[in-house]
Amino acid sequence: MKAVIAGAVFALLTGTVASAQDGTTAPAAGAVTLVQAGHLLDRPGQAPRGASTVVIRDGKVEAVRDGFVGPDAFPGASIVDLRDRFVLPGLIDSHVHLTSDRAGQAGLLADFTDSLPARAYEAAGNARDTLMAGFTTVRNLGDEGGVTLALRDATARHEIAGPRIIDAGRSISTTSGHMDARLSLADDIRELMGDQENVCNGLESCREAVRIQVGRGADVIKIATTGGVNSRIGAGLGAQMFEDEARALIETAHLYGKKVAVHAHGADGIDLALRLGADSIEHGTIFDDDTIRLFRESGAYYVPTLSTVNGYRTRLAADPHAYPPEVLPKILWRIEITGRSLQAAVPAGVKIAFGTDAGVSLHGRNADEFELMVQYGMTPMAAIQAATVNAADLLGLSAEVGSLEPGKRADLIAVEGDPLTDVTVLKAVEFVMRDGRIYRNDES
Repeated sequence: MKAVIAGAVFALLTGTVASAQDGTTAPAAGAVTLVQAGHLLDRPGQAPRGASTVVIRDGKVEAVRDGFVGPDAFPGASIVDLRDRFVLPGLIDSHVHLTSDRAGQAGLLADFTDSLPARAYEAAGNARDTLMAGFTTVRNLGDEGGVTLALRDATARHEIAGPRIIDAGRSISTTSGHMDARLSLADDIRELMGDQENVCNGLESCREAVRIQVGRGADVIKIATTGGVNSRIGAGLGAQMFEDEARALIETAHLYGKKVAVHAHGADGIDLALRLGADSIEHGTIFDDDTIRLFRESGAYYVPTLSTVNGYRTRLAADPHAYPPEVLPKILWRIEITGRSLQAAVPAGVKIAFGTDAGVSLHGRNADEFELMVQYGMTPMAAIQAATVNAADLLGLSAEVGSLEPGKRADLIAVEGDPLTDVTVLKAVEFVMRDGRIYRNDES
């Protein structure tokens, strides 16, 4: 019933949010759009091009030409003039939570006062803010009541403004693990909440937990092998899952062709997941020498989510009591230590994909992550690669997004200034196109 309600909410949104977006009508079949770029980073990792034109037909890149190609070459083509802008592929955030950006005590209260339709509207607004910030694809690592699964389908059809979404369904942990929503609740409230389908214990239970999310339509499986900073329990941030449980989760996900994203802070939980074949480690706050070795041997991606500290600082500045006593010390520790693992990972050649944990940090501020990535050892080009070609590879979308090449989706953004010199210009995106549809154009 909740999924039906969520779907109904998005149906109501259809034609309201989308129709408010100038230029989101799909071009006629076969129509050509010519995006003229002053500078073009069509393949992050390679040198940018000068004056260039991206030829777009039916929502995909048909060709990339040198110079400013006009309608004489393509009669009747539409022209998008970005000749004084730097154009690059649409950005990808590999770790978001679209349903809310409230946390701490306010987030706990909202869990009991917000209706599912209210969460659906909030998620739709957060998706729009994310798209307008230049992020045309995201991986959403935690669904509530089918809200983001429905949102995924609505944005795929361009019924509402939002990024392409790869969704994990509900995130999985063991009882009293990071994904157990009953943590810190009074016993009578815990009883009312009943069994949690995303909480497992033992091999068979963990296999079933993955199969439930696969059955709900999840694109990827997210698990937690360690405690969490925001978990309302004073059990620390080390491993909180036995090897047979983690193995059951990862092997079952892979059996169904789903990649596995692993929430992990402590090195013991990170190393456990890497040994068992995890596809990405989210947060990865503590590395040791074995961690680096396992990353390199397994080929797994590291998703640093440095922006969490921005969210923590913002909330604590507004309210020193924003977080309960069992959470606050972990937050202060996370603020202090964030960035050290990235500093170790970069020179070691660990594969890095961009991810913010937006929801802990603020939606629409995803590009703040770039500044932190550069601060802790990455070059601007490497940070942009992490948010394009690397993230596309992690999400299994390399054939569709991550670069502007013939046959790929026409997802592109434009900024004023050179992000390869000053990566902070990516905080001020002025043009956003997804699948050949213009969602933002500050010049028009």
